[in-house]
Amino acid sequence: MLKTSLLGKDFNSAPSNLDDGSKSLLESRSGVASQNVYPAEEANGLSIMQTLIHLLKCNIGTGLLGLPLAMKNAGLLVGPISLLAIGILTVHCMVILLNCAHHLGQRLQKTFVNYGEAMMYSLETCPNAWLRTHSVWGRYTVSFLLITTQLGFCSVYFMFMADNLQQMVEEVHMTSSNCQPRKTLVPTPILNIRFYMLTILPFLVLLVFIQNLRLLSIFSMLANITTLGSMALIFEYIIQEIPDPSSLPLMASWKTFLLFFGTAIFTFEGVGMVLPLKNQMKHPQQFSFVLYLGMSLIIILYICLGTLGYMKFGSNTQASITLNLPNCWLYQSVKLMYSIGIFFTYALQFHVPAEIIIPFIISQVSESWTLLIDLSVRTALVCLTCVSAILIPRLDLVISFVGSVSSSALALIIPPLLELITFYAEDMSCATIAKDVMIGILGLLGCVFGTYQALYELIQPISQSITNSTGVYA
Repeated sequence: MLKTSLLGKDFNSAPSNLDDGSKSLLESRSGVASQNVYPAEEANGLSIMQTLIHLLKCNIGTGLLGLPLAMKNAGLLVGPISLLAIGILTVHCMVILLNCAHHLGQRLQKTFVNYGEAMMYSLETCPNAWLRTHSVWGRYTVSFLLITTQLGFCSVYFMFMADNLQQMVEEVHMTSSNCQPRKTLVPTPILNIRFYMLTILPFLVLLVFIQNLRLLSIFSMLANITTLGSMALIFEYIIQEIPDPSSLPLMASWKTFLLFFGTAIFTFEGVGMVLPLKNQMKHPQQFSFVLYLGMSLIIILYICLGTLGYMKFGSNTQASITLNLPNCWLYQSVKLMYSIGIFFTYALQFHVPAEIIIPFIISQVSESWTLLIDLSVRTALVCLTCVSAILIPRLDLVISFVGSVSSSALALIIPPLLELITFYAEDMSCATIAKDVMIGILGLLGCVFGTYQALYELIQPISQSITNSTGVYA
């Protein structure tokens, strides 16, 4: 009884649960209560508006707030153009994923195929005998990348909350009702930022013990409300009295552009959502319209916030735009609201790797140990994200690193590879093959060089890389 009550599924079937986690991602981000995402009945499926809202939610996170610094790393002209290009490529790869999943579902007479299954089924039918034999590793690879990406998001959340908490607490005596522009430097912090991370840790551990998705959906609603309010205030501030941008470089160096690539691809984090969202619609054939509309709005939002934020703050742009806001009560509330939203979103992001890892581990132990092991693994995973944040307290570089390693693979490398494997035996045109090869190579180059540059910056002394410093202190 206990095995099925914790997460609504039988842990003894762990191998089937070790997939890409996209089922849980839909539920955790959108508040769908059922643990098993089967094709939605027309009466209970998502409407076009509901699907659009969920698509917007799953793409708006902390990466959005780092886009002004990303623009600084690319240049005032190159940044917006490159962000638009990456957005178009990402949407195209989402469409590829949808087409491949639909084709494989028809071929295998399956109603729903998730990301990991699509990779596995395509490898099962490829010409290479070795790949057919080891096709299950395609699903494991996607699962591993999703786990890495989601836990990377959680580490970024630790840094983001600690950054903003440090600034709110240690500047409270200087906070006033007069919203003057923030000065470039402030005094040395009273407490190390790692102290604030450890302060947040026990609260997040308690939060992830909540496994009821209906209750998590309430937290999702709170996160949406606080995020919407804080975004409105951010835009209200950055559009006022923008300085003359003529002094800003149109193109930055290629080294910082690699950091831009990682941050940009990190921001487009919804590729794992497209399949389960389409599956839950009342009329799945309308999902293409929702996808193009939603991603168009998202790309416009990204370009506007990144460009206006960089134009507003120039060379003083911080790793998160909230750290550039004036030290007054109104804009301190922005940091508070967005931090509350990120706090609750942590549990929703954490739900994905937990649903992949925990069932597999629990299947290896007796029923009497199920609850203890479940809670212990959750605690260990939260502590892992905290330790990662403590060891590398550089918000911008971690965003770039996670984006370069995992997000680029999920968004730009695997989808074109999947299309080549799925349709190669069905007379693909040379233009399609060339297009997929070029996208895959671009994603791979961005992954390799972006990862290298992020790691290189991480090992540099703070004094040599202060222009991309996470916080406001120096």
